[in-house]
Amino acid sequence: MHSPHIVVIGGGPAGATASTLIAKHGYSVELFEREHFPRFHIGESLIPETYWVLERLDMLPKMNNSHFVKKYSVQFVNAAGKLSAPFYFHDNKPHECSQTWQVVRSEFDQMMLDNAREHGVRVHEGVRVVDVLFDADNANRAAGVTVQTEGGARRDVAADVVVDASGQNGFLQNRFRLRVWDPVLNKGAIWTYWKGAYRDTGRDEGATLVLQTANKLGWFWYIPLHDDLISVGVVGPFDYLFKGRGSREETYHEEVDRCAAVRDRVAGATRATGYFATKDYSYRSTQVAGHGWVLVGDAFGFLDPLYSSGVLLALKSGQLAADAIAEGLAKGDLSAAQLGKWGPEFNVGVDRMRRLVCEYYDGFSFGNFVRNYPELKNTVTDLLIGDLFTDRVDKVWAPMESLYPADKKPLPSWDGGTPAEIAQNKSNELYLPEGKRP
Repeated sequence: MHSPHIVVIGGGPAGATASTLIAKHGYSVELFEREHFPRFHIGESLIPETYWVLERLDMLPKMNNSHFVKKYSVQFVNAAGKLSAPFYFHDNKPHECSQTWQVVRSEFDQMMLDNAREHGVRVHEGVRVVDVLFDADNANRAAGVTVQTEGGARRDVAADVVVDASGQNGFLQNRFRLRVWDPVLNKGAIWTYWKGAYRDTGRDEGATLVLQTANKLGWFWYIPLHDDLISVGVVGPFDYLFKGRGSREETYHEEVDRCAAVRDRVAGATRATGYFATKDYSYRSTQVAGHGWVLVGDAFGFLDPLYSSGVLLALKSGQLAADAIAEGLAKGDLSAAQLGKWGPEFNVGVDRMRRLVCEYYDGFSFGNFVRNYPELKNTVTDLLIGDLFTDRVDKVWAPMESLYPADKKPLPSWDGGTPAEIAQNKSNELYLPEGKRP
């Protein structure tokens, strides 16, 4: 049997996207996922620009027929409890793409992986990639993978291109030491799920709320899901949340008690799960591709979850990589330059979202900005919906800078460097409670 043209490591949204689109280009694809789906994952709020990738994946009918809560807006609540006007996506872009969804990731990721199967991808679950193989004549060119079943049996699978969608484990990123930790964004989160918590009605029912903590050090997400569940998490500086505090449960409830807007919303609710926690350091890879290999999704980089950009960046990187691979296969060019040609534009887009994240942590107020520059509300909304890959949105930065305090320092670039003694202690970790998970 001819070896697959493409091997994909990992079946999350980035891997499912890349594999589906490569298969749609007419190439054979084999995907290896070490876990068995459905499996828990965080990152439940989609933003509107995911629509265009979901459309190419033929996922829109499945999403429209799903029971996922429809999301039309995002709203911000400051430390004093004052609500911003909702940012309604449709007011800004009157198109069906402006309605998106709040998803339970175990269900959404399963739908995405099943969709890959329907498009001809050969999906193997419970099979771990233990090594990436390189060409005997060119040590830099990927040539396939070694996989291991749960029973321990190993085999080699040859490939023209290896797509690394292994998530935060970053298989090739670690191998080639490509990871650069963001010098600014070092956050953690603690969250749980509530049944029967307050939810708005009408077109606000599915809104994501971003609520600043009373001390302005962090924020809460408040995400309404189906089955009467609400995902409520607190995000803050790593040291603040995890050093010198009590248990995750104690820390979570201390933060809820200090934030009246959250406390009031969950007052009549019942907790539906235990307490989850993650230590999330933002990072990126210094390169997006090499000869015969490409990084997508969290295997390329992770950005702070403030504006729910994670699934968009997974889908977008998967799409861009798939198109570059298909083009490269068609013209017989699987060089790093061809497979990674989308990287510079993608990085600029991630930088736009990163800047908006850092502005928020630095005290940026959406309400204040819109009061001063009402004509730019739509452009800020463009950024919030994930319209990151156009320089049209860059007109917001100079007005934003005009509102800076005089002593504000410039934002270090993502690759500005993290001291080695700090970097060696960093790793992204997820803590799952026993029992029920959505």
